[in-house]
Amino acid sequence: MTDGKLTGSPAPQRQADNSADQVILVDADDRPLGTIGKLEAHRRGLRHRALSVIVRDRHNRLLMQQRAAEKYHSGGLWTNTCCSHPRPGEETEAAAQRRLAEEMGFTCPLSLLFSTHYRADVSNGLIEDEIVHVFGGRFDGTPAPDPREVSSWCWKAADEVARDVDARPHLYTVWFCEYRRNFWPAMVG
Repeated sequence: MTDGKLTGSPAPQRQADNSADQVILVDADDRPLGTIGKLEAHRRGLRHRALSVIVRDRHNRLLMQQRAAEKYHSGGLWTNTCCSHPRPGEETEAAAQRRLAEEMGFTCPLSLLFSTHYRADVSNGLIEDEIVHVFGGRFDGTPAPDPREVSSWCWKAADEVARDVDARPHLYTVWFCEYRRNFWPAMVG
């Protein structure tokens, strides 16, 4: 854990369940095409907009989370601080702030690090085809994760994370492995 001063804001009241959320379908240039239920988008492998948040502390450690086993896919895998989808009509950065508060129990200033597209099979027969906007932030406090979202968390040195992802990628989400392969300097720089 950290012994640092809390620099974020307390989380707003958490949402009970987001499984029925709609996601924004997009074309190859991230232009909206319509909306569809989140689970249906993943069942059919339809391209949609997503977000990820990567938080570091003042020691440049990454805040990692282990997804709750009950998540609709990739349960029990380690990943970046939080991941989700903007809702129709919601700005992506605002969605990143909302989900950071809902999943990890804090907020902090965020800025866009990079955007990427990937398509991959994930667990439970689902397919992710996402244009992901990845935001970075700094936080020096203690998260208060929602146990329905997160089963465990830790602050870990970036070089330790990199070595572990390279040695044991099966313990990490497919998107985090993608970020490690293609965007590591942007994530830890």
